Amino acid sequence: MRPPLRTALICIYIFSTVGVCLVTVMQNLEPETRVVWCQSALLADGWARDVKFTLAEGRIARIDTDVAPGDAARLGVALPGMPNLHSHAFQRAMAGLAEHRGEGSDSFWTWREVMYRFLERLNPEAVQAIAAMAQVEMLEGGFTRVGEFHYLHHAPDGGAYDDPAEMAARMAAAAEETGIGLTLLPVFYAHSGFGGAAPTPGQRRFIHDVDSFGVLVEASRRALANLPDAVVGIAPHSLRAVTAEELTAITPLAAGGPIHIHIAEQTQEVDACLAATGQRPVRWLMNHAEVDERWCLVHATHINATETERLAKSGAIAGLCPITEANLGDGVFPAVSYVAAGGAFGIGSDSNVLIDAAEELRILEYGQRLTHRGRNLLALGAGRSNGGDLWRAAGTGGAQALGVRFGLRRGAPADFLTLDPSHPAMVGRANDALIDSLVFAGGAIDTVWRHGRQVVSGGRHQARDAIQARYAETLKVLLA
Repeated sequence: MRPPLRTALICIYIFSTVGVCLVTVMQNLEPETRVVWCQSALLADGWARDVKFTLAEGRIARIDTDVAPGDAARLGVALPGMPNLHSHAFQRAMAGLAEHRGEGSDSFWTWREVMYRFLERLNPEAVQAIAAMAQVEMLEGGFTRVGEFHYLHHAPDGGAYDDPAEMAARMAAAAEETGIGLTLLPVFYAHSGFGGAAPTPGQRRFIHDVDSFGVLVEASRRALANLPDAVVGIAPHSLRAVTAEELTAITPLAAGGPIHIHIAEQTQEVDACLAATGQRPVRWLMNHAEVDERWCLVHATHINATETERLAKSGAIAGLCPITEANLGDGVFPAVSYVAAGGAFGIGSDSNVLIDAAEELRILEYGQRLTHRGRNLLALGAGRSNGGDLWRAAGTGGAQALGVRFGLRRGAPADFLTLDPSHPAMVGRANDALIDSLVFAGGAIDTVWRHGRQVVSGGRHQARDAIQARYAETLKVLLA
């Protein structure tokens, strides 16, 4: 080959390669736009039929109603995705491992000892694998954002990782894999009981002082910086794990973001708080902190009438986790009186013993039915749909608790699920009757869309096979 021809071919190769690279870069930079059409959709202002959504840059750029599908992808019935306001992802791997009866009476406190022994085995890679599996199941179950109440910070011996946000970064990596929205809530945990009691050996992976917690929060923000629409808040673990002085010191670290706290989950905790402070937990918190719309009081199971009224009027969210609360034998939240007082609530999967948004709402309502011996107790009035009111209330409250907004509207995140109207539980239903069937009759979720991207098809996450295989290998090692 003559030199001029060889030189010309080399130049063509270089220019063509550069051109391909530039096109690839431009494609990656260009916002993806998709158009989908739904038979009907629950929009922020109510139900609509023949709805076309234009999705761009992860958001709903346009909504057209009463239109033909045209070339748009055709879907079933769209609902806004449900926020999961309270999760401990790593606990998914121990689901079912604490169901053997002990020598004495079993309770939350005996379950907690099993959990402490289990987490001693977890390294960062295992935590990421477990979190990804849990998030896959959350998305398949109708949750599109999770509030990770994240307290597993340190190495098994209690020593710090080189990166203080090592474990937070693992949560972010799992969310990047699965596509779920993430609100990370780094947990401040300093004591084993009221009065500043020293932590136990089983708690050594959780512990911070105020200064090191500030470092953790900032490092967590950096770890989530590149994750789409991620939110970082804080979580004082519980009144038994934080002193009054520490609570005051760490609250500003939320920087306007969400603040979550476990509270009044068990009667033993209420009794201990009374003995230590002379006040019940929710009353003490209301008297010592500016509890407002930023706050989520997780569980709040054992509250009296005065506390119910104060919590409802505060603007804070009651974070209810009915499946876990039933599994642990915690008790039943006074939801009927709380909702009647104007209280807002959301739902969470907590211990992740079973992950299903509709099941959380079903157990919530059924707990009230068993307590009050009535039906449709959380519907907001005569003629109202129980399932529809539950979905809207839990969605709105959960989104507030996670620092985002709920509902399908122009400019909102494109986070939604679709139902299969041909499912036996859905046939012949429309509008809120479809949600009633989803919650109470086992209707099926078909697709899930998160940040404008379809992540679930036919009820199955698109990355399930790979994530489940890694999870299985992880569990084989952990449970060997």
